Amino acid sequence: MSSRVRLARNLRGSAFPGWAKKQERVKILEAIRPAVQGLRQMNGAFSESMDNLTALDKQILVERHLISREHAAKNAGSGLVLSKDESLCVMINEEDHLRMQALRPGLQLKEAWVALDQADSSLERKLDYAFSPTLGYLTACPTNLGTGIRVSAMLHLPALVLSEQINQIIQAVNKLGLAVRGLYGEGTEALGNVFQVSNQMTLGEVEAEVVERLNKVLLQLIEHEENARITLLEKKPKTIFNHIGRAYGILANAHSISSKETMNLLSLLRLGVDIAMFQGTDRALADELFLITQPAHLQKRFSEKLSAEERDLLRADMLRDRLRNVPRPVPVTSPQPPPKLDKTDPS
Repeated sequence: MSSRVRLARNLRGSAFPGWAKKQERVKILEAIRPAVQGLRQMNGAFSESMDNLTALDKQILVERHLISREHAAKNAGSGLVLSKDESLCVMINEEDHLRMQALRPGLQLKEAWVALDQADSSLERKLDYAFSPTLGYLTACPTNLGTGIRVSAMLHLPALVLSEQINQIIQAVNKLGLAVRGLYGEGTEALGNVFQVSNQMTLGEVEAEVVERLNKVLLQLIEHEENARITLLEKKPKTIFNHIGRAYGILANAHSISSKETMNLLSLLRLGVDIAMFQGTDRALADELFLITQPAHLQKRFSEKLSAEERDLLRADMLRDRLRNVPRPVPVTSPQPPPKLDKTDPS
């Protein structure tokens, strides 16, 4: 669904954010923010101190995977610079002085790395990074030491979940030194059958090698998901049609629905679109609904503070409205292989 490359950097001679007092964090923010704003990629960027953002705005940024949940909890002395197209984001004074990330739709890890490497090189000419000739870039957490790179991708794997292969796949990926997490990273569940796969080692490997290694594993995971879809259609077509039909029925007719249930049912709707059960319906609809039905986005849309019960009612109204022109799912008449997952599809 998306690709992300992140780099962790710190300034030489300054206490890391976890140790720095508020006055020092403010001083570091004042040193870093203009340098980031001056990047060519940040022309027309959004730039703000975290204490000037509302709790709702912060949550929207989390739901869009632009900042971490930890950064959303920050206030004075921490900041954010976000490019106009949301493809480059720099968190200032999160766990490290700089947490910069490049985001791309589909499977575009190499493109994300090239974009981030260019931004990092430009910043390194302006800022004095904390760097050791033997250890590499120094970071607040030892797991980021060395290159400071985290390469990750969001994968939608409903067929592997339905065929009960997902745990076996996760164990195999873990043995390769990679981490598999939920939708919002460490400690979160895989809502909507969306999994985040990332590297764990940052020391002793060249960045391009980390990107290439993860890219190969992701291609294998995509192939496993495609094969699982074909197998389900061949061996258990009624089971998969039942799951998708029920999901459509609830989404298109419910009058109250939670965010969690919505995510899980939209996952099945998206699968139904992929295997051609919804004629004339684009996958982009499911992807958009994944985002705009989440709590903060929903609240922002209606410009008022809503209780959980009110959100559930409005979410259901929105879903019924958006799905009213989506035809009922039609079972695939023969177990034809589903269309290949597009590795670079922006949706």
